[in-house]
Amino acid sequence: MRTASADVPVRHPIGDRLPGIYAENEFTQRFTAALDEVFAPVFAVLDAYADLFDPALTAPDFLDWLGGWVALEVDERWSVAQRRALVAGAVRTHRLRGTAAGLADQVRVLTGLRVRVDDSGGCVVRAEHGGPLPGSDPGVVRVDVLVDGPLDGSVGGSVGGSGDGSVDVVAVRAAVAEFVPVHVRVEVRVVTGDGRENG
Repeated sequence: MRTASADVPVRHPIGDRLPGIYAENEFTQRFTAALDEVFAPVFAVLDAYADLFDPALTAPDFLDWLGGWVALEVDERWSVAQRRALVAGAVRTHRLRGTAAGLADQVRVLTGLRVRVDDSGGCVVRAEHGGPLPGSDPGVVRVDVLVDGPLDGSVGGSVGGSGDGSVDVVAVRAAVAEFVPVHVRVEVRVVTGDGRENG
C-alpha cells in the first residue's frame, strides 16, 4: 500500500496565494506552511496520476496491483522488466488467448528467446450427454524455447533467457499451463539451433 513520503517538495505553497494582508503575517505563513506539508504528497500523486497506470513508468509495487486489473497472475520469479512487458501486453494477450501465436508471445516475453509452439489441435464431442469422450489423447501443446548457444545443463536457472540455455523450464511450464485449457498436456523443451534438446 502506498503511504506518505517524507521530504516531498511543496510546489504550490498556500501562503503565496493569499491576499497581501496575510502574506506578511508570520502566524498565517507558519500555519499555511504546515498545511503545505500535508497537501504536498496529495499534489505529487495527482501530478503523476497518469504515470501510475502506465506499466512502463509505475512503481514496481503498484505494477503487481495493475497486473490484477488485467487478470495477470504475477509470478514472483519474473523480473520487473518482464512484469512491465506482460502487463503492457495483457490486453493483446487476452485477445489471442487460446491461440499458438498468443502462447508464443507470452513465452517470448518471459524468456527473451525465440519460441516455437506445436499444438495438436482438434476437438471432440460426445454422442450423448454425460457419455465418454471419443479417443484417448486429450491433446498436447509442445513449446520449444530456442537458444542459440550450447546448452550448459543449467536449464533450471532463471526465467529470463540470455541465449546461454539458462531457462527456468518449471516457471515456463507453469505459465503455459495457465494459458492452455486444463485438460491439455503441456510439454516445454529447451532446444538449440542444431536440434539438441534439454528440458
